[in-house]
Amino acid sequence: MITRPPDGATPELDGHVVNGWLMLFFNILWLAGAVAFIVRCLIHVAARQPPPLVLILAGPLALAAGIVALAGYFTLQPNEARVLLLFGAYKGTARRSGFHWANPFYARTRGALPSKAAPSGADNSLRNRIASRGGFQGYQALGSKLSLRAHNFNSPTLKVNDKRGNPVEIAAVVVWRVGNTAQAVFDVEDYTGYVEVQSESAIRSIASRYAYDHGEEHEITLRGGADEVALALKEELQVRLAKAGVVVEEARLTHLAYAAEIAPAMLRRQQAEAIVAARQIIVHNAVSMVHLALRELDEKAVKLDDERRAAMVSNLLVVLCGNSEATPVINTGTLYT
Repeated sequence: MITRPPDGATPELDGHVVNGWLMLFFNILWLAGAVAFIVRCLIHVAARQPPPLVLILAGPLALAAGIVALAGYFTLQPNEARVLLLFGAYKGTARRSGFHWANPFYARTRGALPSKAAPSGADNSLRNRIASRGGFQGYQALGSKLSLRAHNFNSPTLKVNDKRGNPVEIAAVVVWRVGNTAQAVFDVEDYTGYVEVQSESAIRSIASRYAYDHGEEHEITLRGGADEVALALKEELQVRLAKAGVVVEEARLTHLAYAAEIAPAMLRRQQAEAIVAARQIIVHNAVSMVHLALRELDEKAVKLDDERRAAMVSNLLVVLCGNSEATPVINTGTLYT
């Protein structure tokens, strides 16, 4: 599927290729005919009946053309494409899987990128020379074939500030694939590196839009609105990666936590809020039980004056809301002595 590029982007063209098996059959016939023609010319030369010079040269030229044509064969697996470049000019993209033949002068590579990785076992002098050249060891050639399969990018754990300025640690996984091969090859230097850099930038941008877990009323938070945050991250990434012809399939947070320097304080705050919330439920239920007890006493004609009712309410609330079991105290006198 060829996606429509935005304005100013390189459009993807349908590359013209020939069935490889059919071309291979004609290629073998061409080579066999060229060899037979050369042998016949040699026979005529041996019989001292040399053919014209044009015919003598036609055989080797036909043989050379057949050999050169052998370089035009290539295969494509499912969800794989090849960018067709002829002396720097873009001629289209082949997407159909199978065995194909195209112009043998189509480039097999599409450029090179600086490589920063030092070889394993390199000595200090080699590493120093690499560092003196800006960290580049050499150049890595990029093939003309591109994978159209889905890719996963697991971002490193980033430390950012949320909407309230609290430092948090966040990471995400991005599932993406190449939608427009022309944009991926010609509009950005390295679309894989472009995805990684823009993904980290988008994650930082999304994290700064939302509070970690305590927002205003009906406000989406990073912790409570996972689906909404994932959708916003996907939309943000799609806007950023459209220039590279990349389609974002899914984006979702994989790690979310307070930064180490404030994690203990935030944990104590969460514990305090949990305790307060639990106390509110306990007090509410205790008041309901006291009210039910007083109503049943009234229904059973047990008369209590205001002072005894207040004492009873106080004792019941202490028993119901206390953290430890109540210790009964038997009063042998009266409330008035």
